[in-house]
Amino acid sequence: MTSINNETRAPVKETNQSPHNSSQTESGAANNNDTVSSSYNNQKEYDSSDDAASTGPEAFVGGDLELGVDEDVIPIGGDELSRYESNTNASRSLSRRMTNADELIEAANKTDEPLPKMGNDRPYPPALPDRSPYVVAYDGPNDPIHPHNFPLWKKVAYSASVGMAALSVSMGSALFAEGSAQLVEQFHIGSVTATLGTSLFVLGFASGPIIYGPLSELFGRKIVMIISSFGYMCFSFAVATSKDIQSIMICRFFAGFVGAAPLVVAAAVMADLFSAKARGTAIAVFAMILFGGPMLAPIIGGFIVKNESLGWRWTSYLCGIIGALSLFMNSFILEETHHAIILVRKAEILRRRTGNWGIFAPQEEISLSMKEIVEKNITRPLVMLFTEPILFLITLYNAFIYGMLYLFLTAIPLIFMGQYHFAQGIAELPYLAMLIGTFLGGLVIIYFEKRYNIAMDNNGGKPVPEERLPPMMIGSFFFAGGIFWLGWAGAYPQNVHWMVPTVGAGFVGFGLILIFLPCMNYIIDCYLFFAASALAGNTFLRSAFGAVFPLFARQMFVNMKIQWASTLLGCIAIIMIPVPFLFYKFGRTLRDKSKFAFVL
Repeated sequence: MTSINNETRAPVKETNQSPHNSSQTESGAANNNDTVSSSYNNQKEYDSSDDAASTGPEAFVGGDLELGVDEDVIPIGGDELSRYESNTNASRSLSRRMTNADELIEAANKTDEPLPKMGNDRPYPPALPDRSPYVVAYDGPNDPIHPHNFPLWKKVAYSASVGMAALSVSMGSALFAEGSAQLVEQFHIGSVTATLGTSLFVLGFASGPIIYGPLSELFGRKIVMIISSFGYMCFSFAVATSKDIQSIMICRFFAGFVGAAPLVVAAAVMADLFSAKARGTAIAVFAMILFGGPMLAPIIGGFIVKNESLGWRWTSYLCGIIGALSLFMNSFILEETHHAIILVRKAEILRRRTGNWGIFAPQEEISLSMKEIVEKNITRPLVMLFTEPILFLITLYNAFIYGMLYLFLTAIPLIFMGQYHFAQGIAELPYLAMLIGTFLGGLVIIYFEKRYNIAMDNNGGKPVPEERLPPMMIGSFFFAGGIFWLGWAGAYPQNVHWMVPTVGAGFVGFGLILIFLPCMNYIIDCYLFFAASALAGNTFLRSAFGAVFPLFARQMFVNMKIQWASTLLGCIAIIMIPVPFLFYKFGRTLRDKSKFAFVL
């Protein structure tokens, strides 16, 4: 990367001479605005429509972006996204779609405003040649700067950095909930108001990723992770030192809002680092961390709050300390992994060392104003969520499952503290059964990766998103059954040993991960280049469910009784069992109608 061979440098300099051969006699006519505008519009310039179908939505279908892709330039272990990134035209098309460049250029050409003057009475310069020879790309299958070719230790270190950030945020969502009783006593508030400390935090999860997902696609993963980790650390310490309930609630919301980047960016980093065949295992580990946080946190928080010398404030101090560790790791260990931004840095090095200002990366082809970023990019996750049937429907199922995770933050203590009269801290230990179920489910998913890799090989090495769904089919039954088991066994403590509902909690955790994780992998496989935005839309809806469910959990389990509240939730889970089966059969048809999804 630090050296440039002579074969590369020579043609660059030759090409750089060509724009200056034009006769200056052409510049006289260029003073007329209409003439210049026509000249610039008619010059040979790259157009992504050359690669796309001429009718219908601009979906990534069939070979519409594969024209001229050379299999020999795909990075080792490369997936279908690597095929596009290794081809100049396809890579530029992807970047232009991400930045909505074609739409912005079309709008600029339709304006009635006069063309700005060059200044100092200088004529307009002659039109430049086609930009294609100046665009950088990855250098063949062994290019060391491509994230798929990073050494394993580096991939593990980067994954650990974003994984620690995800763990700190997910623990923060549930750790604080254990201090609700002390908040009620100290600030003289109701139990629902105290629950807002958890709900507002998770509500921040819903809104933060809407911004972080698209920004990570435009500016890279590292800078977004650093900003998020720093903000999360600051607001966590602010909660711990707040003197009134208003400050606590406000800082809790902003801790969730600012700190939410790892929920989408961490998965995107792993998608950057690992090819489709290895990505499933990496995301499985990430999902176990994401679910493990809310399951470990009540146990840790219960013993912290029980200790009179610590109390509820130390639940937030601990969040801030873990956030500080994640900030250190993301600042000094994590490096940029977003493929497009790595090419931007490569282009900058080439410009500096060759003096050729024409060299550029696809991501640099058009500069966006803040207004354009907000209107065209930050809104993309919501646009995708509500216009992409495949994303909305799979997210709706995923959101219900995620809401159930936070509902059990209330339900399990009600069963084991209220029915079995366990002490605080001890009453949260059954979460370990749910955590064990989560780990077992993760192992099942890793086992299914062999089946998925066979399906990929049979599909010419291209991802087959629907083959991510069989574990979800299994998990839907275990999840529904676990809810019935936990609720009905836990409602009769005088007749049923406490181990019986604990086993039911294990089945709930087993089903949770088997449903949640394939959803995440399915979305990444479907949207690849727009994975961060798609995951942000997914996070928005599921976090909204996660914020609302704790607000009515206590009333529902107390007023309806534990067994009947569990029956209601279990019946809803049964109704949703057909969802993965329907997606398995009709998923490709839905992707055919998408303008963001890949159909391979």
